[in-house]
Amino acid sequence: QVQLVESGGGLVQAGDSLRLSCAASGRTFSRYAMGWFRQAPGKEREFVAAISGSGHNTVYSDSVKGRGIISRDNVKNTMYLQMNSLKSEDTAIYYCATGSTGLIVSTRTAGYDYWGQGTQVTVSS
Repeated sequence: QVQLVESGGGLVQAGDSLRLSCAASGRTFSRYAMGWFRQAPGKEREFVAAISGSGHNTVYSDSVKGRGIISRDNVKNTMYLQMNSLKSEDTAIYYCATGSTGLIVSTRTAGYDYWGQGTQVTVSS
């Protein structure tokens, strides 16, 4: 049974930094690409960043490019999202998800098969 557990969210001020974590279990972690998505109140879930199974390839949305860094530790079975220079528009529930292959093949929610429960990030201005 695949389980994904996010942590690291919280209330921060604009300009602060935050590191989110996603601990995975139930499958061979390094075989699968993973992604971060977020959903703000009243909005659809949107892509934030993705990383290949090996960790060698990454993709970012325009909204976080230059401010976010996605990484993974395949020994600890954990993925991270470092977010810097946070803005009020970054306020959302952040979800991690696993892809179905080791390659980044999609930035859409349909391209990911397992999801965590999410962690709330609130940025006050």
